[in-house]
Amino acid sequence: MLVGLSGCASLSWYGQAASGQIDILSKRQDIAQLLDNPATEPELASRLRLALDIRSFAVEELGLPDSPSYTQYADLGRDAAVWNVVAARRFSVEPKTWCYPLAGCLAYRGFFGRSGADALAEELKEQGLDVAVFPVPAYSTLGWFADPVLNTMLGRGETWLAGLIFHELTHEQLFVKGDTGFSEGYAVAVERIGIERWLSSRGKIAELEMWRQARALQDRFTGLLLATREELREVYSANIPDTEKAERRLEAFESLKAEVRAFDEATGDGRFSRWASRDINNAHLALISTYESSINGFMRIYESCQRNLQCFHDRVAELSKADADTRMHLLSDTGTLATDPA
Repeated sequence: MLVGLSGCASLSWYGQAASGQIDILSKRQDIAQLLDNPATEPELASRLRLALDIRSFAVEELGLPDSPSYTQYADLGRDAAVWNVVAARRFSVEPKTWCYPLAGCLAYRGFFGRSGADALAEELKEQGLDVAVFPVPAYSTLGWFADPVLNTMLGRGETWLAGLIFHELTHEQLFVKGDTGFSEGYAVAVERIGIERWLSSRGKIAELEMWRQARALQDRFTGLLLATREELREVYSANIPDTEKAERRLEAFESLKAEVRAFDEATGDGRFSRWASRDINNAHLALISTYESSINGFMRIYESCQRNLQCFHDRVAELSKADADTRMHLLSDTGTLATDPA
């Protein structure tokens, strides 16, 4: 049984969440005004102009909400918007969840300061849980506030920025309370569809091919993680002593690291070896299926709509009304979805 946060700790979390959100809102500046201001640094102005173009494309070409989001800018003076804490039991690959009034139960706890995330991580480790802390460049308030472009979103190039804005605006389009897998899967699908369309529409064929190659590489890496997650799921559910589970757990993680290093040597991409150099545990695998397991299902819906995005959005909205088990089944690789366009 997982030990929850004390009442005091929970109130403390809500306090930092409120003050952190207020801080972001207080730092917002209208992008149009910044672009009209000759004192705005040319590089920042160029990136903000790009962000506005991406937002317009999201609304006009992807059918995403024409909300006030991403028409303002906020420099947070730090390298992450929030830090998310993910945790799982020692013999489980299912993430611990925390419940929130507006979003339902989610598989992470977010902090606006790294120290708060680290403090919770240490508390959970003392309870015997596997824990990981992940920096996050942006998040959605689901339309409750006008989310600004953040300085944390501007450091990794055009394609990445486009995907991030498409992803977060999709959460404003549709977010199923308490079903992280469905909501994130939908957002990832729109993100990928959007990047393909954005780069194609701009005639950036070389960039599109580079993105596709990087996407294929990332998919192969994700496949390694998902395979290890499934292997550990079977180990943890087996009727064997905990000592044997611990041994096989260690073997699985060491094998994963070796596979990742070999994968890295073959591709020449050092980021995967850097990932494998850390102390990997269940928490690093817990969210993989949340973001990835339903992608194929969403893409089947998109293809069944003959790549018509309005049809796609409508069908996903209809599917969101089903119960969680039905949604999960229909989006799984064995599920059956309608194939004639609406």
